Amino acid sequence: MKNLKKTDSKIYGLVKKEIERQKNVFTLIPSENYASSAVLAAMGTPLSNKYSEGYPDKRYYGGNEFVDQIEKIAIDRAKKIFGAEHANVQPHSGSQANAAVFLALLKPGDKILGFDLISGGHLTHGSPVNFSGKTYNFRHYGVDAKTEMIDYDEVEKIALEFEPKLIIASTTSYSRKLDFEKFSNIAKKVNAYLMADVAHIAGLVIAGEHPHPFPWCDVVTSTTHKTLRGPRGGLIFCKEKDEVNLDGKLTLAQKIDKGVFPGTQGGPLDHVIAAKAVCFLEAQSKNFKNYQKQIVKNAKAMAEEFEEQGIRVVSGGTDNHMIVLDLTLFGADSKKIQEELDKLGISVNRNAIPNDPKPPFNPSGIRLGTPAITTRGLKEKETKILAGLVAKFIKAPANPKIKLEIKSQVQKLAKKFPIYKEIKI
Repeated sequence: MKNLKKTDSKIYGLVKKEIERQKNVFTLIPSENYASSAVLAAMGTPLSNKYSEGYPDKRYYGGNEFVDQIEKIAIDRAKKIFGAEHANVQPHSGSQANAAVFLALLKPGDKILGFDLISGGHLTHGSPVNFSGKTYNFRHYGVDAKTEMIDYDEVEKIALEFEPKLIIASTTSYSRKLDFEKFSNIAKKVNAYLMADVAHIAGLVIAGEHPHPFPWCDVVTSTTHKTLRGPRGGLIFCKEKDEVNLDGKLTLAQKIDKGVFPGTQGGPLDHVIAAKAVCFLEAQSKNFKNYQKQIVKNAKAMAEEFEEQGIRVVSGGTDNHMIVLDLTLFGADSKKIQEELDKLGISVNRNAIPNDPKPPFNPSGIRLGTPAITTRGLKEKETKILAGLVAKFIKAPANPKIKLEIKSQVQKLAKKFPIYKEIKI
């Protein structure tokens, strides 16, 4: 960091401020976490200098003997922790991973059955403003109006009528467990590929805190920076053989690899792949499994606290690392709630609720999660304290006395549960 300060004081100053922000703010955004110092160290290496289009032992440039070894280690570790037949560690992000799968298995205009965005899906699952919705023919399933959980009979009904070539099971703002076996039975009835997007729950899956997508799914995509607690990046797992399109030309694994390169990406980010390898090693530890268990305990404690405070939790609770709050009873402005909580040292994100009548930019709910605060060491007691502070603000967002009280308590708690003690710039 000393060299950065000398070369570019403006960027250095902003990086320093962001590090301090992370230290002093509690992140309740379920898609954010704190990577370990070892993961950060791997990203900040001269591996970033190397260009290595292709795959290990099949590159289009020279000088990749060590990069090849790193990627092979990352692949082997990824397969081990996930129990997968094949892994591709090159996707730059979860969106890139999804795009690669679509390209590998489908043609433009092909039918995909995805999870509705306002019910818990993702932009890349067919939003009309996203490449997915512009390129492929999407229909969506949602959640039951009363239970706010996936109705698998309804999913099957839509699938039989629509006859998609790919079905997506996912959880981006869905706080309940996914039944991959039921999805698989539906996919087989229409001879469709089944893809699970486990970007949010990958760490939970590895630790046995959520049902595993294999052997039910053909392809699984993920990010590496949420519950997996690695660098920002994407990841694809799949079965070796194609059990849906038996054309005999390419295996499923070969199709997926071609979908990543040369299909959607050029050279991979070698420094990020090294960091992925480090996080995959960390994910093999007993501490990692205990951490995932605590994530779920904290999320359940958070949901209980909000219910006790009279704030409705969508679907009545959680089975994973996140919850979505319904703010309609309070007439609250979710965008303003998010912005004001930021000032008080609590970071959340506004989010749609099922059948939300309000627009995506200012929806009726906020989404909260426990991966980052669990990394900091918070347990159920402290999680309930944080949830109580958020509830107090939602009920009286204009009360200056309450704001001061919340900010003071957040600062005390942040000092008690520090992050990155060794990072000093």
